[in-house]
Amino acid sequence: MASPFPEPGLARLRQIWRQPLALTLLGIALCGCSFDLGSLMPEKDKPQEAPHAAATPDSSAVSPGNVAEAQTHTAKAQGLAKSGETQAALDEFNRAVALDPYNAQALYGRALLYQANNEHDFAIADFGAASGLNPQKAEPLLGRAVSYLAIGKVKEAAADLDEASEADPHNAQIWTMRGQAYERLGDKAKAAASYNKAVALRPRDEAARSGLARVGG
Repeated sequence: MASPFPEPGLARLRQIWRQPLALTLLGIALCGCSFDLGSLMPEKDKPQEAPHAAATPDSSAVSPGNVAEAQTHTAKAQGLAKSGETQAALDEFNRAVALDPYNAQALYGRALLYQANNEHDFAIADFGAASGLNPQKAEPLLGRAVSYLAIGKVKEAAADLDEASEADPHNAQIWTMRGQAYERLGDKAKAAASYNKAVALRPRDEAARSGLARVGG
């Protein structure tokens, strides 16, 4: 299934470690359609309510009715987010997670909104919960890596990108970001290998090509 998100400007990727806002927008753009969330754009000027961290759910407390109602709130949140009504979308995602803490779509969507608002600690928690519920999916790992990079936790980002590259080895964007993470860590060999993978998958990836030039690949 093709991603519904527009590809980010590749030239901006090479500035990823210098521009936290670019990281945030990149996280929104790169996360694919696995959870059918559509394009979520930040609402820069509107204050967010106090974030709700992901909790460990008790499966016995989640009824089929709660699951169904949570899905309804999730779908509504997705529509609101696509329309740019991010505060209302966040409210709906919060309701969905409260009803069904196992709702990976709601957790993932809420994480993107937190990330877009630079609430990276809360985004990391929700991406982690979504990843735990869908360990075979690369998108939550990629999203969490974006937030880790935004707050300077480069080793953690690299670990997530390692795992994401195993889950989706044909995703050039993951390899490009992995190259950037390892470049920041000073591991030119891993950075070059990652950039080479990205270029092999997408020859016109300027960020990967520039990375290769920097690390001597």
